[in-house]
Amino acid sequence: MTDDPAAQTATETPTGQDPIVTRFAPSPTGHLHVGGARTALFCWALAKKLGGRFLLRVEDTDQKRSRDEAARGILDDLAWLGIGWDDGPEHQSPAGAFGGDERSVGPFYQSQRETLYQTFFDRLLERGLAYPAFDTPEELAAMRDAAQKDKRTFRYTQPEGYDLESALERAKTEEHVLRFRMPDEPVVVRDLVLGEITFTSEHFDHFVIRKKDGFPTYHFAVVVDDELMGVTHVLRGQEHLNNTPKHVGLMRALTHEDGTPFRVPAFAHVPLISNADGTKMSKRDKDKAVKKAARDAKREPADLAAACGLPEGHLASWFKDKSAQLELTALEKLGDDLGIELPEIEVDDFRRAGYLPEVVNNFLALLGWNPGDLGEREDGERFGMAFLAERFEPGRIGKSNSKFDREKLLSFNADTIQHRMTDGGFADAWRGWCKQNDPGVLEDFGGRWLLAARAARPRAKTLRDAADPLRFARIDATRIEYDEKAVKKGLLKGEPNGLEVLSRFEAEVLGAGAAESDPLTPDRFEPETIDARIRSFCESHGLGLGKVAAPLRVAITGTQVSPGLGETLALVGLDGVRERVRRCLKTHRTRDDSA
Repeated sequence: MTDDPAAQTATETPTGQDPIVTRFAPSPTGHLHVGGARTALFCWALAKKLGGRFLLRVEDTDQKRSRDEAARGILDDLAWLGIGWDDGPEHQSPAGAFGGDERSVGPFYQSQRETLYQTFFDRLLERGLAYPAFDTPEELAAMRDAAQKDKRTFRYTQPEGYDLESALERAKTEEHVLRFRMPDEPVVVRDLVLGEITFTSEHFDHFVIRKKDGFPTYHFAVVVDDELMGVTHVLRGQEHLNNTPKHVGLMRALTHEDGTPFRVPAFAHVPLISNADGTKMSKRDKDKAVKKAARDAKREPADLAAACGLPEGHLASWFKDKSAQLELTALEKLGDDLGIELPEIEVDDFRRAGYLPEVVNNFLALLGWNPGDLGEREDGERFGMAFLAERFEPGRIGKSNSKFDREKLLSFNADTIQHRMTDGGFADAWRGWCKQNDPGVLEDFGGRWLLAARAARPRAKTLRDAADPLRFARIDATRIEYDEKAVKKGLLKGEPNGLEVLSRFEAEVLGAGAAESDPLTPDRFEPETIDARIRSFCESHGLGLGKVAAPLRVAITGTQVSPGLGETLALVGLDGVRERVRRCLKTHRTRDDSA
C-alpha cells in the first residue's frame, strides 16, 4: 500500500463510454500452450460477461522466432477450441469463420504496424523521454558484472554527460537501440486478481523500446497496440506481472496527436499452470521426457541419430547440454522409437490425442477459477461455454498456481464420450478426428462407420483410443491371436464346453442350411437380428447367454473382451463370422480340458 501522491496508479475500471475490449496476443513461435489457451478462454469469457469484444492480435515482432505456420497453428487451435474472436485476423475453419476489422483497428499482425510505432517513437524523442543508446553487448555485460560485484541490482540509466542532439545525429549512421527514460517514481497497480501492488522505483531502469533491427520491443508494441485497439481489460499470465510497471510508465508518457494521454486499462494477472509435481508446465517437458527415456534405455547417440535422422554429434551434444532442446519432429520420432508418449503440453497435442474441445475448455476453466456455489446443479463441475460466460469474474480467479491433473482431464473426456454424447454425435466427432489423424480407421470401416462408432463409444476415453477395442474387425481372420486364458475358460471348460456350444451354433445359426424359414443373410446381419438369434439359440438349448457369448467372443476376437456381442459380430460380417468360427473350431478341436 502507498499514500504517495506522486505514485502512478492503474485504476480497476477504465473511464469513458468506450466498449469493453479484452485481448489475447500470442507470439507465433509454436502451437498454443494450454496456459495460453486458458488465458484466451478467460479473456473471451470476460468480454462475453461484460457484453464486450474479444480481440486477437499476433505479436510477431521477434523476427528470429516468429513463424507464419505457427501463427496459422495458433488460429487453428483457438478455432478448434471454439474460442472465437470478434476482432483479429480473418480465419476460416471447420468450426466457423472468425475475425474481421469492424472497428478499423487493424492490422492485427505487429510486423505490419511498424509505421504506427515510429510515430510514437518520434513523439517520445521530441519530448526527451526516449534516447538512442549505442552500448555493445560486451559493454552491457561489463556493467552487469560490476553491479553484481557491488551487490546491487543492475539498472541501466542514461550515461553522464549524454547529449541527445549529438546522439540523434550519431544514430543516423550507427547501430543503436532506443531506450525509454522510465520515471523514477513508484507504480501502483490495482490488480483484479492480486489486489493492490506497489512497484518501487529502485528496480526500474531505462529499458529498450526499439531494437537494433528497428522493430519495437514487446513492451512498447503492446502498449501502443492496446491503446489504438481500444483494449480496456488486460488479462494475462502472472509471468507478465513485473512488466506491468514498465507498461504503466509508457502509458503515462505516451500521447495521441492532440496531446490526449494513453489510458491505463484494468489489469488481471492469472497464476501459472504447473505439472502435478509442481514444476512449470512447459514445452521443455517433451524434451525432458525423451531424454530420460533414452537414458533409462541406455541408448547411444548413434542409435538415436538413426531413429530420428539427426547427426550423431548433434544427439551427443543434446545429451550433454541440459539447456539444449530438439525440434518437435525429432522428439516425436524418438518417442515412437522409445515407445513412450510425449506429454501433452500444447493445444494441438490434446487435439491429436483425441480430447474433445468442449472438455478441454471445461477443464481449463477450472484451473484457478472458481465458478461459485453450484448448489444442486445436476452436472456439478461439468459446464459449457455459455455457463462460463455467465458466471465469469476475475475476482473468482485464485492467486496461487494450479496443478494440471491429467487423470481428471481424461476422466472428464471419458465421461463426456460415454455418457453425454449420442451415438451420432460421437460418430461425427470421431470421423473428424480420424480424417485428420488416422484415415486408415475410416477406410477400414467404410459403410459400417455408424456401427463402429456405436460399438466403440461405451469404452472410449479419447477419440484416439476409440478404435483399440475394434482391432479385431480391422484384421484378417488368419491374424487373430488367441489368448490362452480365454481359450481355456471360453472354449475348453464346462459341460458342454465352449467348443461344443460353438459347433452347435455354427451348424444351427450360421450354417448355409440353418434356419431355412428365416435364414441369415449378409444384408440382414445387424446387431438387433444377431442378438435375437443368439437369445433364441440359448432358449432352445437351455443355455445362459454367457455360455454362448464366451466362445463366440474367443472365435471372433481371440479374447473374452469385446463390444456388445451383436455389434461384435456385425462388424465382422456374416461371412467373416463364419470364417472365424470355423477357423477357431479347426484350431482348438483337438484340445481337451487337460491341454
